[in-house]
Amino acid sequence: MLRSWKVWLCVLAVLWGVVQWQQQRSQTKRLLSNSPIAAVPLQTSTDARAFNSAGYQITPVASYELRALVLSTERYRAGREADLSPVDFALGWGPMSDPNVFGQLEISQGNRWYQYRWSGAPPIEPSQIVRHSANTHLIPADDNVRRQLLDVQRGQTVTLKGTLVNVDHPDGWRWRTSTTRDDSGGGSCELMWVTEVLVGS
Repeated sequence: MLRSWKVWLCVLAVLWGVVQWQQQRSQTKRLLSNSPIAAVPLQTSTDARAFNSAGYQITPVASYELRALVLSTERYRAGREADLSPVDFALGWGPMSDPNVFGQLEISQGNRWYQYRWSGAPPIEPSQIVRHSANTHLIPADDNVRRQLLDVQRGQTVTLKGTLVNVDHPDGWRWRTSTTRDDSGGGSCELMWVTEVLVGS
């Protein structure tokens, strides 16, 4: 009986691996078939007041809207930040939405970071990679937005609307957003309160 269960578990593991491989292949095919996105993120001033959510104070810093290609997604379930942000998107626009550019990069996410690597010479100047892509921590404004964000897949084009925010907790914990597209390294990620999600062109 135990041996039979082991066989079934092995079969299920293989089937799961096949499904994951097919999904990855489909996402990669979709990613490479996209046309470059010319629009750049739109950031404007805001007079919105701070508010509370899940015990945290959310302070709007700027209104923010962008249309971009989803280069990668990473789901988070543990850690202080996951209380607010269940997913990060690595987003690209301009040259970083061009398959001839990002197709030469190895892109990954983890521990709230977005990383890219290349072999030989970079496809474009590294400063242009920084300026035309971003790791964005996404805080859904409600359950509907949360579901939409978690449904987004690598290779899709997405439009996000909301605000860049800073977050504080009464115990002194804090999380800050970047407000420029030219930075890299620690503190360079956008922290976005998302009120609207549109997938597709």
